[in-house]
Amino acid sequence: EILWRAKPKKSAFIWGKIMQMLPIVLLWVCFDGFFIGILIGTVKEIPTGLVIFLCVFFAFHLAPLWIWLTNVLTAGRRVKNTEYAFTDKRIIIRSGLIGIDIANIYYSDIQSVNVRVGLIDRILKVGDIYISGSFKAQVLSDIADPYRVTSELQTIIHDIKADILYPNALRPEENPGYHTKYRP
Repeated sequence: EILWRAKPKKSAFIWGKIMQMLPIVLLWVCFDGFFIGILIGTVKEIPTGLVIFLCVFFAFHLAPLWIWLTNVLTAGRRVKNTEYAFTDKRIIIRSGLIGIDIANIYYSDIQSVNVRVGLIDRILKVGDIYISGSFKAQVLSDIADPYRVTSELQTIIHDIKADILYPNALRPEENPGYHTKYRP
């Protein structure tokens, strides 16, 4: 049974990919651009073999730019293929660029659930939910109303773990300790 289902907010997802490496890429391009500009200005004085070598070198040296461009240009396709769902047994994360990857996270394996709302997330009214445990940490990116969703997820996790640790057959009719306040 599906308890909750959502997709990332498209605008937030794409803006997140744009901003992810932007400061590093800008510094890198300025640095390389300075040297490329000098080379263009003095290209007539440099031997042809060295010019070819430097062109190949800068094509590889600009790898952060190419990685950033790839992330930005594929963001629309990634967001289209991304979907999250909470079921009564597990969390399902569907993602991918060309192929579809599906990650299943069982509630009993979860150790922590955290929310992160960055500047762009706050402006676009979304947030990221980080789930970690005995598996590779997963992120539910750009979820609308992340605090409410996290609260619901924590309730589901608590209820499922309580059912595992204390099956219905072993529960007393009354449990006076459950809703009491801690008093040292």
